[in-house]
Amino acid sequence: MQFGITLKPDISVERIVGLTRQAETAGFEYGWIFDSHVLWKECYPLLTLMASNTKKMHLGPCVTNPAVRDITVTASLFATLNIISGGRMELGIGRGDSSRRVLGKKPVTTAHLENSVQIFRDLTSGHEVELDGQPTSLSWAKNSPRVWIAGYGPKVLEMAGRVADGIILQFADPHLISWCLGFVKKGAQAAGRDPQKIEVMAAAPVWLSDDLNLARERVRWFPALVSNHVVDMISHHNPAELPAELTSFVRNRGGYDYQQHCEVDSSNSKFVSDEVTDRFCLLGPASAHQEKLRALAKAGVTQFNIYLMCGDEEQNLEDFKREVMSGFVGKV
Repeated sequence: MQFGITLKPDISVERIVGLTRQAETAGFEYGWIFDSHVLWKECYPLLTLMASNTKKMHLGPCVTNPAVRDITVTASLFATLNIISGGRMELGIGRGDSSRRVLGKKPVTTAHLENSVQIFRDLTSGHEVELDGQPTSLSWAKNSPRVWIAGYGPKVLEMAGRVADGIILQFADPHLISWCLGFVKKGAQAAGRDPQKIEVMAAAPVWLSDDLNLARERVRWFPALVSNHVVDMISHHNPAELPAELTSFVRNRGGYDYQQHCEVDSSNSKFVSDEVTDRFCLLGPASAHQEKLRALAKAGVTQFNIYLMCGDEEQNLEDFKREVMSGFVGKV
């Protein structure tokens, strides 16, 4: 298993650069950053700095979408960043949540997402595409970055199985990840692809502590974030065909304030139970983290991505490296 971090760009630019450097030194192979340009700082100048201050770490947004920016803009951004980074960029992309909803807009359709991924690959490979009847190419671009698609529902997961290099699943629940990967496998096999060659990321916050009550309060915001996607998924699927472990926790959910998105003390999280928090996140002593990581690896996860935004980020990163990664790498 490989390890990554995701940063929320509401902290200082200096800390974003410092945490990225710290993570690379600690052995993290991926550095991701949220893309929600209204709520937080614009991610692409920050990715430029992250690329300029690292040597080996793969970098990208977790996640962007194909609607807030025209896909030709995203393609040009990545082709340029691939030059700056020496080919270390990775595209994390989904249908759109906070960056769309905070503007009063809905996520894009699965078909729109799939078509945009193909356009992105063509443009970043230097190939010509026809857009609205206009031949378009980035003649200087080459070496298209890998594409990771984020999703939860059967439709987007099957599509990801058809076209993605990697899958982004925002929870650390081995049972639900296994359920999701069933649809990825179905889509891959239908497209004549080997599903074993598709990377699988589990993304979630972590908190090392023997005090479970304290740990839960640091990460309870995360299942509330996931609930936005679950509510959207229920609107497009028969709830009876979805796992109760994923859908039942949103029954008592109220409204969601995106101005408190991913905030530790967010009022959005009040409906989230301890049981759901424990399933979706990594909590407790180092031994519990390692046990959960082994279960995730068994379910098919190839990268665990820490959502590093629970407070004390520098110490949290150091503790995870020392107490969890040091006893886990090579022992799955």
